[in-house]
Amino acid sequence: MKQEETISAISTAAGEGGIGIVRLSGRTALEIGDKIFRSLNGRRLVDMEDRKMILGHVIDGSARTIDEVMAVMMRAPHSYTCEDVVEFHCHGGLIVLRNVLSRTLEAGARLAERGEFTKRAFLNGRLDLSQAQAVLDIIQSKTDAALELAEHRLAGSDELKELRQKLIDADAHIEAVIDFPEDDLEGVELDRIDRTAADVIGRLDEMLATETSGRIMREGLQTAIIGKPNVGKSSLLNYLLKSERAIVTDIPGTTRDSIEEYADIEGIPLRIIDTAGIRAASDEVERIGIERARDHAQRAELILALIDGSTPLTSEDEEIFKLIDGRDAIILLTKSDLPRAVELDKKFISISIKNGEGLDELKRAIVERAGLPSNRELNVVRDAREADALRRARKHLTEARDTIKMNIGIDFVSIDFRSALAALGELTGETVDEAIIDEIFSKFCVGK
Repeated sequence: MKQEETISAISTAAGEGGIGIVRLSGRTALEIGDKIFRSLNGRRLVDMEDRKMILGHVIDGSARTIDEVMAVMMRAPHSYTCEDVVEFHCHGGLIVLRNVLSRTLEAGARLAERGEFTKRAFLNGRLDLSQAQAVLDIIQSKTDAALELAEHRLAGSDELKELRQKLIDADAHIEAVIDFPEDDLEGVELDRIDRTAADVIGRLDEMLATETSGRIMREGLQTAIIGKPNVGKSSLLNYLLKSERAIVTDIPGTTRDSIEEYADIEGIPLRIIDTAGIRAASDEVERIGIERARDHAQRAELILALIDGSTPLTSEDEEIFKLIDGRDAIILLTKSDLPRAVELDKKFISISIKNGEGLDELKRAIVERAGLPSNRELNVVRDAREADALRRARKHLTEARDTIKMNIGIDFVSIDFRSALAALGELTGETVDEAIIDEIFSKFCVGK
């Protein structure tokens, strides 16, 4: 029943802007749009051409103007949702957009749920589930490289379709052998099916190897900058962000709380946390900041540990070394433009924010730690749900190969192949549970 209803939402970001869009989608979208819109040329909305912007006014129940807008209509199935869609391109103020939205609701629409426009595009066959999730990834991309991967997914996963087709073809051969046993083709077909299973398993392994890469490109590599006070943590943060995000002074303890931002390092989104300087706290506020710094260091995937190369090592530096023991850390010897007073028996990179020394080497080290594939067109696993589906598909195909080796019977091989197909179908949405679909789209904004 819910899909029969016409939905409406503000589809642009909250806040002031030049333009804001209110979108309608559903069976009565044109009827509702016609009820609340008056064009300057006097023509009704339903009589206008698709995808042609028309100037007019959205009016209230008393025919008073709410806003001057540009209206555009897209009839089914040639729209984002494959339903009738009407958009009002309004002035981009929050109040005017709310008033236009309220008018659509008064005229018979229902407020859209999170991700409901894209969910309808999926349910109506315009997008598969992998492509629908790519829409969210495009919106949330932190770097150009992450955007490129998301757009590749939105274009459609040819490799996934090819793997499913291989399994479908193999299963068809199995069914033919089962239906026509008199042809005595079981041995020949089992050899072919075994080779198919082995090939698909190999390609699934390649995709599963990108699980960490996919998460990093989507969520960012969680990176903590730690060190004693006045060692250059905030200067490094500002350099990586290319902005003066953190206060930099010669006074120790300037940063008393954690600062979290995203940085683009050669296409890798770095989720950087600049922490308070680790030392004996001078007050309660600083003590809390230092405890948070230790906590961030424990949870970080990558640690940038800063040591002041211009002064002898202190007990505070020794605590830093203890914090990074056994962790994935890059030791940075800072202030390399000054005479060095430190010798380390550990691998390190000398850097100077002042003259730029060692910063390119630092970027290369970060890229190496991220371990991203060099081929941006590779089908990168998006999240744990996708990885789990791929692993289950691999498990079923491995069991199919074991069944063939043990000569148990071709009927049981068919069961394993169909189970693998069902697992891969969860990625495209053909066999996924409705509760999972609802959870996926609940992560979208209302207007998408």
